[in-house]
Amino acid sequence: MSIVSIDTSSQVSSVAVLSEECVAAELSMQGALTHSETLMPHIETALHMARIKKEELEGIAVSIGPGSFTGLRIGLAAAKMMSYALCIPLIGVPTLEALAHHCICEGVRLVCMMDAQKGSAYVQEFTWRADGDALKLQEDRPLVILPLTEVVAALEGTARPVVLLGDAMQKHMDAALPEDVHLAPIHARMPRAACVGLAGLARLRRGESDDPMTAVPLYLRRSEAEVLWEKRHGSEAAS
Repeated sequence: MSIVSIDTSSQVSSVAVLSEECVAAELSMQGALTHSETLMPHIETALHMARIKKEELEGIAVSIGPGSFTGLRIGLAAAKMMSYALCIPLIGVPTLEALAHHCICEGVRLVCMMDAQKGSAYVQEFTWRADGDALKLQEDRPLVILPLTEVVAALEGTARPVVLLGDAMQKHMDAALPEDVHLAPIHARMPRAACVGLAGLARLRRGESDDPMTAVPLYLRRSEAEVLWEKRHGSEAAS
C-alpha cells in the first residue's frame, strides 16, 4: 500500500511517498519559498523519485494542525484535490501526533510543541507503550495552548526522560532545560511528512479515513488576521 503524505504545518515543506515496508522518497525544504510555490512540484518530484504513478496511490495523508494557518490550508487543499481526483482515501493526521512518530521509544515522555506565537505553544504529550509485540501511541495530556515558559517549568523534577519535539523551541534553543529534559536534534525536531505518513498508514489499517468534502484544519484558535479584522470592523460597526 503506497501513499503520499504532506506536512505544511510549519516553515518546512515536506512530502513523502511511503508504504508499510519503506519510505520510498521524502523531500523536505525550509527556505524562502512559500508552500504554494513548492508543494505541488515537491509531490511530483517525490513520486518520480519513488517511481510510483499517481494512479498507483492508495491514500493521501496530510497534517491538519495545529500550526501555520496558511500552511495548513494549502496542504489540506492539495490533499483534498488529490483525494477527490484520484478517488483515494484522505487521512487527516494531527500535527502533534505525527511529531510523536519521530521518536518511537517505550517509556519516554514525548512533549510535542508547535509555535502558537506570542510566547505560547500548542502542547500535547504522548508515550509509546507496549501492546503485545508492538508499541502503541498513548495520549497522556490533551492538546492545549500554554505559555512556553510554563510548559518547560512544569517538567522540573520529571521521573522519566523527556524529549521535546516540534518547532516551538526554535526561538529559545539556548534556554536552560531541567535535568532529564532533552531537546530533540534538529533533524528529528521539525515536522516531517514521513511521520505524517506513518500515522496515516496506522489509521488506514484500522479502516479510518476522512471526507475530503468536509475535512478542515485543526486550528484551536483564530488567526491574528481574523482577530484584527474583527477589532477593525467591530469598531466601525459600533460607530
